[in-house]
Amino acid sequence: MNDFGNSYELKNSLNFFKRHWKLLTIVFVVAFAVSLIASLLVTPRYKSSAILFPTSSNRLSKAILAERYSLDFMDYGIERDCEYAIQILSSQSMEEDVCRRFNMMEHYGIGNDDPQKYFKLNEAYRSNVSVRRTEFLGVEISVLDVDPQWAADIANFMAANYDTLTSRIQQDRSQDAYRIMQDVCKELENDISALEDTLRKDKSRFGVAELISNKTKELAELQTRMSQTKVDMSRPVSYKFWLDKATPADKKAYPKRAVIVLLGTLGTLALLILLLLIADRAKAIKND
Repeated sequence: MNDFGNSYELKNSLNFFKRHWKLLTIVFVVAFAVSLIASLLVTPRYKSSAILFPTSSNRLSKAILAERYSLDFMDYGIERDCEYAIQILSSQSMEEDVCRRFNMMEHYGIGNDDPQKYFKLNEAYRSNVSVRRTEFLGVEISVLDVDPQWAADIANFMAANYDTLTSRIQQDRSQDAYRIMQDVCKELENDISALEDTLRKDKSRFGVAELISNKTKELAELQTRMSQTKVDMSRPVSYKFWLDKATPADKKAYPKRAVIVLLGTLGTLALLILLLLIADRAKAIKND
């Protein structure tokens, strides 16, 4: 019974292709030619990538100046540092710096009088620039562009600008913290001075000497932290290990012409076969 069913289906299929082979052949040739021409008309784009590892600590001073050198400033970053790096590299601030540095509005052919110019610029940028985490907690910056040198320059600029943006964030917070610690230090110094005056007037006052000692220790610790913060404010450092710099690609990454031709041709044939089957079925129902 199964053999009969299979033979019947095969016979019907062969009859179908016998009836429509001319149309199928013509459509195949036309679809192949159109898909090939379309793939040739697509402007090729080249891909360049840069890979970096974020450092383990955003504060180099903490690694160098902290008691007993508690951190190793040569350590690679953990998962959290990697996520921070991806966030900064994918940020609006990074996009604005790249678009300003490379005049991307003009590069993408977006007119200054276009009412949607910023939306189109963002869409073009996001479709050509990507940032992802690698298997070993590195960060890969990939750029697609019609100019291979341009793609490499953008990827390398983003990797370099990562330090600039991270340093800007670090210095802003360091300056705020430094001002707060300065105020606290002044208060502690005033308290210590007042307690010392009290002790000089009356050496028998209970607990004053111990209080002075505690406040002096607190002041020393705070001054150490101020020294660390001052280093963060005044010394430009790198917040990454640069593993691979981007180089101009010598082979296009897009489009894949073979894929375009294959999908275009087979898709057109599949649609035609479906329409012919529907037409044959409708004709059979009508005859019945």
